[in-house]
Amino acid sequence: MRTDTHPGGAGGAVQGDPSDDALTEALRTGPFHLALRTAVRRRGLALHRIRHHLAEQGLQVSVTSLSYWQRGERIPARPESVQVVRALEHILGIAPGALVRLLEPTHGGATGTTTRAARRYQELIGSDTAVLHLLDQLDCPTEDRLHTVSQSEQVRLGPRRELWRREIQQLVRAHRGNVDRYVSIYEGDPGCDMTRVRIDPLDNCRLGRVRSDQAACLLAVELVFDRPLSLGETQPFRYRVTDGTGGECTEYTRGFRYPVGHYLLQVYFTPPALPVRCYRFTRRSAHAPRHRVTPVPLNGYHSAHLTEQDSSPGIVGLAWEWD
Repeated sequence: MRTDTHPGGAGGAVQGDPSDDALTEALRTGPFHLALRTAVRRRGLALHRIRHHLAEQGLQVSVTSLSYWQRGERIPARPESVQVVRALEHILGIAPGALVRLLEPTHGGATGTTTRAARRYQELIGSDTAVLHLLDQLDCPTEDRLHTVSQSEQVRLGPRRELWRREIQQLVRAHRGNVDRYVSIYEGDPGCDMTRVRIDPLDNCRLGRVRSDQAACLLAVELVFDRPLSLGETQPFRYRVTDGTGGECTEYTRGFRYPVGHYLLQVYFTPPALPVRCYRFTRRSAHAPRHRVTPVPLNGYHSAHLTEQDSSPGIVGLAWEWD
């Protein structure tokens, strides 16, 4: 099995307190967790102080829950949680309803469910300790500064049924200012040689630092933009990963921590090594069972594909069976 996920960008400069303009923009465009985090930093209150102010109003919420909310790992969806958000608007000195409106479905929020809350890295990659260690080496924050707007990728398998090459075209939006790079995590198939995996920036980016963990078959790569992005700014870029060192490949998956507007995956096979059947599936996490398993035909170009629109955080992929 070979899984790929994108944790997001690492900023180039140290961030200061958000300005009024940054808060205004975050409240206008969302998502909820970014607006909440920006408002908290602007107000300058520690989470335990916010919890104390809420308790004075008879509202009980843990510091852990507040932390999850502002990191996007949970969405306040229950009625009592929404009541807390209304109180937060007053405590943080922002207009009534400014945060609550970001919980509506049209703003990527939830109505009685937390299925669109961000996934943790540990949920999307089985080697959770190894990937966090690689991100730490790259000074990559555990909160995303870039979200994927749309993404398409072409994956090609070689004649030995190995994963040979993949090319990714991506459009991201900055959800924090002054971010100038994107960090991509690549997990190879068992037996792959990470020292021989090649990363080629193709458009609107250059190669930054690269860190690997051979035992876990993991590679962390910085793709650096020509300048820092401001809050809300978008950036298209394209890059290629060439491997071909692993064993037989039987699936390709993509992990997303946050909702994605559009995703297209195309997998090309090299004759005579063609699968006998293909199917698409989703997973909530790396170790969860497959869901929404649906057969996918192999076309006359020896290719199978899937497309997702407004997909929730989690894992989506194609799998196939050899004869």
